[in-house]
Amino acid sequence: MAATVAAAAAAATLSLLQRRRAGLAAVATAASSSFSSSPSASSSSSSSSSCSPSRPLRGFAALPPSRGYSSEAKAGGEEELRVRYLDDEHKGIVVLGLNRAHAKNALNKNLVKMMSKVMEALKSDKKVRTVIFRSEVPGVFCAGADLKERAKMHSSEVSSFVSKARATINEMANLPVPTIAAIDGIALGGGLELALACDIRVAATSAKMGLVETKLAIIPGAGGTQRLPRTIGVSLAKELIFSARVVDGEEAKSIGLVGHAVEQNDAGDAAYRKALALAKEFLPQGPVAMRVAKLAINQGMEVDLLTGLAIEEACYAQTIPTKDRIEGLLAFKEKRPPRYKGE
Repeated sequence: MAATVAAAAAAATLSLLQRRRAGLAAVATAASSSFSSSPSASSSSSSSSSCSPSRPLRGFAALPPSRGYSSEAKAGGEEELRVRYLDDEHKGIVVLGLNRAHAKNALNKNLVKMMSKVMEALKSDKKVRTVIFRSEVPGVFCAGADLKERAKMHSSEVSSFVSKARATINEMANLPVPTIAAIDGIALGGGLELALACDIRVAATSAKMGLVETKLAIIPGAGGTQRLPRTIGVSLAKELIFSARVVDGEEAKSIGLVGHAVEQNDAGDAAYRKALALAKEFLPQGPVAMRVAKLAINQGMEVDLLTGLAIEEACYAQTIPTKDRIEGLLAFKEKRPPRYKGE
């Protein structure tokens, strides 16, 4: 009898894995095929700086050629979110800059709406290789929800806004390319939830961050109760949320909340500079491989090991027929850098 039950369980497990493989294969195929029709990125001839803007997404403001912070943001204006496609040695990196100086980059309806539009554009842009989220406002990453706007909302509006913010941050988390949060200042509440949705977080040692919602008799509502425990562990996440404690960059590094903590520089953008250096390390790698690697990791972390290995198998299979894989082998044989096209 025991043998019969074990056999039945094994058969059921095999059937589940086969279904998961088929489903993940379809998702991985979609991830890799998004590059298949992509023309190779053309070189820029108009920029002399590796960090100069290339082309902004339609409807959003590009930063001026020289690096610098805007001291004022137009309330409700499109400059509250700045989008840059970098050029030259940083080609393929997109920088999203929060720019609501008057509100410490607090998340209001307009900013969340704009972020959602940008996520929709980025996820289908085949030239994007890595996305960096940063602030254009000195000393602040994002102070969380715009409480002045929140105070004017009816309770039904609050629920709708939080749902939209949660969905937008989920869209960020589900971007198919690597994402990095550069935390050069305070990141509280929804600001930290935004950073938690990124694959990698870099902070200045002087930065301050925390999920402080319990101070307002609410809880994190844009993913914080789920992503923080997955990042630093359940017990410590509970401690930080229950206490509404704020930690600096050094402590954040020690508990695994951020991957890198760097001393702030005179320009106030040390975390961004570190994020840019990390993003540059990603650029030479195969684009299809990067996408399916992220997919395999994200999906695998939510299941048991056996199922995770099946997910890895399905994702790995999508890299085998690519031209990039053959190019990688040829480059290794010929002792030269590979020239990947995302095909």
